[in-house]
Amino acid sequence: MTRAEWMFVIVWIINLIVSVLYYLWGALFYVPARQQQDKDEAEYLHDNRRTYLIRVIVMVLCPIVGPLFFLVSHLIYMTIFRQEVDLEDVIFSKERVKTHAKADEERERNLVPLEEALAVSDKKNLRMLMLNVIRGDLQDSLESIALALNSSDSETSHYAASVLRDELNDFRVNVQKIYTDMKEEKEEQTDAETMLIDYMKRILCQKVFTEIEQAKFVQMMVDAAESLYQKNAQLVTPARYEAVCLRLIEQKQFDQADVWCERLAKQYPEELSAYTCRLKLYFIKGDKEHFFAVMDQLKKSDTIIDNETLELIRVFS
Repeated sequence: MTRAEWMFVIVWIINLIVSVLYYLWGALFYVPARQQQDKDEAEYLHDNRRTYLIRVIVMVLCPIVGPLFFLVSHLIYMTIFRQEVDLEDVIFSKERVKTHAKADEERERNLVPLEEALAVSDKKNLRMLMLNVIRGDLQDSLESIALALNSSDSETSHYAASVLRDELNDFRVNVQKIYTDMKEEKEEQTDAETMLIDYMKRILCQKVFTEIEQAKFVQMMVDAAESLYQKNAQLVTPARYEAVCLRLIEQKQFDQADVWCERLAKQYPEELSAYTCRLKLYFIKGDKEHFFAVMDQLKKSDTIIDNETLELIRVFS
C-alpha cells in the first residue's frame, strides 16, 4: 500500500473510533440523563438514540467532513441560538386593535345603490354588484338584498335568497338563545337585555320578515326593554328608546308606543329623538293637538335639529 492509502486508512479508523465514541456517549449517557431530568421538570424535546445513530452513519460515510459539520453546527447553536431572548420591549396585550385596511378603490368606484342596480339590464354587472354586497356587512343591507329576490336574473335572485335565508336563520337562532338567557338571568343582571335590544334593532328596522314574525320579534324586543327599564332605567339609552318606539309605531301598537315615548321624553327631555318619536306617533295616530304641541316645544327648546326634522317643521309651520 502506498503512503496515501495508509494515511486514508488511519484517518478512517480514527474517524470511526470518534463516531463510535460519540454514539456511545450520546446513547448511553446523554439521552438517559435528559430523560431523567424531564421527569422532574417540564417536558422538553431532546435528541434521542435514533438521532445519534443517524449522525454516526453520516460521520462514517463522510470522514472528517461529517464530524466537522456536526461540531460547527453545535458550536453555532451554543454561541448564537442559545442566547437569552430580550423581551423587555415586547408587550403582550389582550386589548383588541382595530386594523384600518386600505380601501379597495377599484371595487368602491363601481358600487351603486342596489335598488338602482336592479334596473340594470346587464346581468354580468348586476351579479358582480350582488357579490360585492355579499362580501360586505350583510346585516345593514338585508332590506336591499330582499329587493333582489324579484330580479329577472335567476342567478341574482338565487344569491339574494341564499344570503337572506342564512342571515335570517342565524338571527332567529341568536335571538331565541339570548331571549332564553334573559329569562334565566338574576335580578341584577342586564347583559342579555342590552345585547338583545342592540342586536335586534339593526335587523328589525329593515322589515325583512313577514308581518306575523316581525310582530313577534318586536314584542320580544319590547319585553327586553321593559325588563331592562325595571332593572336599571339608566341603561335604556336614547337609541334603545327610539328603536322600541319606532318598531311599536310601525306595528300600530299606539298604546305601548305612547308609554315608551313618554318615558323617553321624561328621561331624556333634551334629546331630539324624544321629540321626533312623539311627532311620528301623533302624526300616524292623527292626533293633531298633541302633534302641534310637541312641535311648539321643539321650536322653543335648545335641542339641535337635523335636516329631516327641520324640513318637517317648515312643512307644518
